[in-house]
Amino acid sequence: MADISIGTTTRTAAATRTPSRMLFIDNIRWSMIILVLSMHAADTYSPFGNWYYVDRQKIGFGTALFFGIYQSFLQAFFMAVLFFIAGYFAAGAFDRKGLSRFARDRLIRLGLPTLLYMLVIGPLTQYFLSWTWGNGGFGHQWLTHLRDGEWLSETGPMWFCAVLLLFSLLYGLIRLSGWQERMVALSGPLVAVFVVVMATATFAVRVVVPGGASVLNVHPGDLPQYVLMFAAGAYGYRGNWMIGLADRSYLRWGALALAISAALFAALVLFGGGLKGDTALYGGGFNPVSAGMCLWEALVCVGMGFLLLAVYRRYFDTQGLLAKWLSDNAFGVYLIHPPILIGFALLMHGLPLPALAKALLLTVLAAIGSFSVSGFILRRSPLRAII
Repeated sequence: MADISIGTTTRTAAATRTPSRMLFIDNIRWSMIILVLSMHAADTYSPFGNWYYVDRQKIGFGTALFFGIYQSFLQAFFMAVLFFIAGYFAAGAFDRKGLSRFARDRLIRLGLPTLLYMLVIGPLTQYFLSWTWGNGGFGHQWLTHLRDGEWLSETGPMWFCAVLLLFSLLYGLIRLSGWQERMVALSGPLVAVFVVVMATATFAVRVVVPGGASVLNVHPGDLPQYVLMFAAGAYGYRGNWMIGLADRSYLRWGALALAISAALFAALVLFGGGLKGDTALYGGGFNPVSAGMCLWEALVCVGMGFLLLAVYRRYFDTQGLLAKWLSDNAFGVYLIHPPILIGFALLMHGLPLPALAKALLLTVLAAIGSFSVSGFILRRSPLRAII
């Protein structure tokens, strides 16, 4: 693993920097995985979101508002950041490998873990922990699950890998036609246009597709963001955006986007029905609240993306033993965390704690348990080859 210096911000330095391993990107990855755990812990106790197992108690308006803001904020950027990183590395991987090796590697590293989850981990979780399957024994329900085709929609959190596999294969076919991203200089006007395009595309989809619809456990209204961030990652590779631009530019653009998003969110809460507990307009439809929400999500997505790149590149571009271990096990945690998180939630059911305290405690316990299972079991098993 290359030892990359901390705080390199100029194009000259970027040209001399070893690109084989950017440790700040590895650190962003495992940080986002921990946020995934916190999101699913919040889903367990929050009145918002969907999850295998929920333990929702009566909560006050302030707690509900906190959950709503936190979950909406995370949803606006954390998975999109992972798609950006994936697009960045997909461009370089195709350059080195060509379509055949590129597609084979993606099928192994993304397809096989997804199938493992859909056919084994997900069914075990649903039958023995979340109790969302019927009776008749696990074997009977599992065969029913296969025969009726339900397993095709049971990606769980591995929807990300399923969608990323699809994006990667489509990208490979596009590249096979001879097309390649051109080098684009990142600028303020380009960032502004990107935000507007993302918001407009998201709004257009949410006008047509109901908010509760899902494909591979993905809301279609979120797909424009993921597609655009994956594409931005590929262009970012060609333009050396990760390490070729000064931190001050990332910080300036990120701070401006987040400042605008904060003012917009306050307006959406005040005038969009949030203070009355009416959240229907936020989910989509041809209305100004939905349009504002789409713009807010785009601003948070881009703003947090820039902020994470600037902060992690400057301060977290190194790894000790712990960070290296967290990085090595991030994907294993993503794969195995649902049954572990649900198991701890069941054990915590009787604890006389407020919902927010339970969500925080569940995040910590799920992180400890999931990283331990990944590090001491999965990565010492034959599954090591695909995680």
